[in-house]
Formats: sequence, structure tokens, C-alpha cells
Amino acid sequence: MNTEKVVDHIVNWLKDYATNAKVNGFVIGISGGIDSAVTSTLCAKTGLKVLCIEMPIHQAASHVSRGQEHIAQLKKRFPNVDDKLVDLTPVFEEFKTEVSLDGKQTIVDMALANTRARLRMTTLYYHAGLYGLLVAGTGNKVEDFGVGFYTKYGDGGVDLSPIADLMKSEVYQIGEFLDVPDSIMKAAPSDGLFGDARSDEDQIGASYPELEWAMQMKNEGKTADDFTGRQKEAFEIFMRYNRNNQHKMMPIPICEIPKDFK
Repeated sequence: MNTEKVVDHIVNWLKDYATNAKVNGFVIGISGGIDSAVTSTLCAKTGLKVLCIEMPIHQAASHVSRGQEHIAQLKKRFPNVDDKLVDLTPVFEEFKTEVSLDGKQTIVDMALANTRARLRMTTLYYHAGLYGLLVAGTGNKVEDFGVGFYTKYGDGGVDLSPIADLMKSEVYQIGEFLDVPDSIMKAAPSDGLFGDARSDEDQIGASYPELEWAMQMKNEGKTADDFTGRQKEAFEIFMRYNRNNQHKMMPIPICEIPKDFK
């Protein structure tokens, strides 16, 4: 990958899109992870206004410290970057008092994890409306179109996706080129939706290199029968997520009314 050309292409694409949309810039949720760090840096390089928002909800301390380190570095490098802290923990706790928490604990925990992401999306769009900004998504290709590892109308609810055509490994290459802090470059990827430091690999059961490989194998027409051992296991994990999360990747289904009914 020609990293410099990719970076320039994304920055120009972002700037052209914002200019044509007649907005002032971008708002981005900062998680302390590589995807939000790379996306916010790319947005900052446009020279347009960039608002970085921290939205902790019982967040792991390591995530908070990495996010703050990145924001401090970004503000030092780019005068067009501003930041805001919106503590959503009280909002989340109040929400829990108004809904039923009955049921199987794993299902309740997942529903609450997705609620965290949707509260953050609402917060980002509030500030986007307030300041005339676009919500920049931070999803990469293997997450968005491979395993669907994001929350529908949560971190999947965005105006544009600058890095959605890049694999996770390519995002790391760009992160190194953009001088993203080492603490973020070396941290295990995590969605931070459960209030602890569990990694994406802990949740999915496969690493991003394995998922990228499986995505490529699927695109080449391979099936699980073509592999054995760990490769077979990783491929089956990828395919299970890919099948189950198609509803996130496909357009919303529309019930089309026959013309002679109207």
C-alpha cells in the first residue's frame, strides 16, 4: 500500500465532501483505539474544524488515558482541533432505571452494550447539529463488511466513513505514518462497550489478521471444507458473523407496494 497516497486521497475526499455539503468540519467520538485515532487525524489534516468528543460510560481507565493522550497530541499538532468531554455514565444509569433488566444476563448485557453505542451516536449528532459538522465514522473494512462488528445505529450511525475501505492492518500502517501515539498502536483493539478491558478478539474468538485472511478466502470462493485445524475454525467464525450480521451490511428492507394497489 502506498500509505502517503492513501492518506492524501482520504484527506482530499473528506475536504471535498464537507465543502460540497457546506458544513464546517467533522465531529468524532474518541475511544482510545486505533480507528478513531486514525480517523480524527485524517479529519484534522483537512484544515477544517474537528471536534473530538470523549463519551465515557463506566470506561476502562486504559481506554480513557489513551484517548486523552491522543487528543492532547492532536491539539498540539493541529490548531483546528477542539475537544469536549461528555460523561454519559449518569444518562446510562438513568436509562437502566426506566427499562426492564429481566431476562438472560448475557442478552441483557449485550442490549445494554448496544445502548451505550446508541447514546454516543445521539451525542455526536447533537453536537453535529449544534456546530454544523458531519459525524465521521471510524469503522474499517473487516468490521463493517466482514464480520459486522459494530452497533446498528450506534457506531454504525454516521454521515461518512473515511476508513471503511481499509483493512485493520492497513489502518495500523496509516496510524504509524500519522504518528498515532504508541500506546494506541500497541493496545489490543477493543470496542469498550462493556466497561472493562476485554478485547475484540476476546469477543469474536479470532484475531484481526485471521479475520482479514478469512475475508480474502471467502472472496476467493473458498469454503470451510478447504481448511483444517485453526484455519478452519477461524474461517467458520468469520462466516458465522458474516451471515448473522448481514442485516447491518444490507440496505434497510422496504416493503414495496404493487402499483395496482395504489
